Amino acid sequence: MPEPIITAAEVRRAVLDPEAGSEPYILSGARVEGALALDGAEIRRLVRFEGCRFEGPLTLEGASTLAFTVTECTLPRFHAPTAQIAGRLDLRGSTIDGGDRRGAVNLVHAHIAGGLRLDRAHLVSPEGLALNGGGLVMQGGVFCEDGFLAHGRIALPGAEIPGGLWMHGARIVMPDPDGIAFLGDSLRASTVRMNQGFRADGRIRLRGARIDDLLSFHEAELLGAGASLMCVGAQMEALDLRLARPAAGAVNLRNARATRLQDRPRTWLGPLYLDGLTYDWLEPTATTQREDCAHRLTWLHLQPEYVPQPYEQLAAHYRRLGHEDEARRVLLVRERRRRATLGPAGRIWGGLLDATVGYGYRPWLAGIWLALLTLLGSLVFRAHTPVPNKPGEGPPFQPVAYALDLLIPVGGLGQRDVWHWDRPWVQNLAYGMIAIGWILTTAVVAGVTRTLNRT
Repeated sequence: MPEPIITAAEVRRAVLDPEAGSEPYILSGARVEGALALDGAEIRRLVRFEGCRFEGPLTLEGASTLAFTVTECTLPRFHAPTAQIAGRLDLRGSTIDGGDRRGAVNLVHAHIAGGLRLDRAHLVSPEGLALNGGGLVMQGGVFCEDGFLAHGRIALPGAEIPGGLWMHGARIVMPDPDGIAFLGDSLRASTVRMNQGFRADGRIRLRGARIDDLLSFHEAELLGAGASLMCVGAQMEALDLRLARPAAGAVNLRNARATRLQDRPRTWLGPLYLDGLTYDWLEPTATTQREDCAHRLTWLHLQPEYVPQPYEQLAAHYRRLGHEDEARRVLLVRERRRRATLGPAGRIWGGLLDATVGYGYRPWLAGIWLALLTLLGSLVFRAHTPVPNKPGEGPPFQPVAYALDLLIPVGGLGQRDVWHWDRPWVQNLAYGMIAIGWILTTAVVAGVTRTLNRT
């Protein structure tokens, strides 16, 4: 049976017929010739197009209408900027081809009292905007699921979506992986779910977004070049980065804030930008604290350059959990990475602090050095006979006490000022131990002071 043919002018007259009252207008399986322009119209009835083929665009710019349905249809464009829709806008299963640059669906600054349904829809505008919803204000959610496919960018900057953005299994295809596939700067939503098979061939940008609950990329594929995911300054209750595989480009979380954060070590490829990222809880990546700490240090090492804040944030996280050993380990690695950025003198001094006291986070190293040097000195001094400075005066010679007296510059054990050596190399060893004692004491004081000042 051939499809009925109706002109756009006839459809417009029927939709706006004042004598139709509130009776819904329904058109099924028809071909609509020409452009259906309802711009600025006040539509007082429900409108439903099912399985229709539009030869021209359907436009509702500045119009006000009740619920509006265009399901399983094909049309060149659907443009409704600044429209007021008092119910749901339903575009499920429709193919909307806006060409290379004209754009497929335009909802800039539109107000929709219900939800926006785009399940199974196919939006085409490879060089333009498949969906342009800048400033869109919703009272429900936006649903792009069940095989939703966009050839071209989805842009929702500044949109308000209290019902959440749902993109389970959706795909965004871009001709250039360096292009922005999803633009959500300053987006406000209850939740954003780009997960469970979601795939974007370009970059995802959510700079300054505010997500009340969960921002999820669980089992997603982020294939954009350059920065696959940019959430600079974004705030969310929870962030799920358990990707299906490593992001093709960088993940930028600078100055982002999440109460809870989940990720997977196997999807860390880098580079990662974590400067300013804050969180209250990190999901453990291993069954033991030590292994989890090793994973997290690998995570931080994927930053292209050294910045201290991510290390301090991770240490604070471990301290909140009562894991002091892991916190100190993180801060020690921070100092070692910082040392690599210093000049020759700074690297030498840093290496000395590391070897002697672990930058103050391993003070027991000083005790080991003290014990080893005391043992070495006492063995040498025991094997030789000292010469008294003033014969007949002072305590008897004790090799261990003498070695300790040389190594500890403060106070005294009454040995150093009483005895000396007639063998030059032994006396030089004594002088060397005095110098080492001062260096060791200085390193201990500097390391402990650094720890107290920076933690």
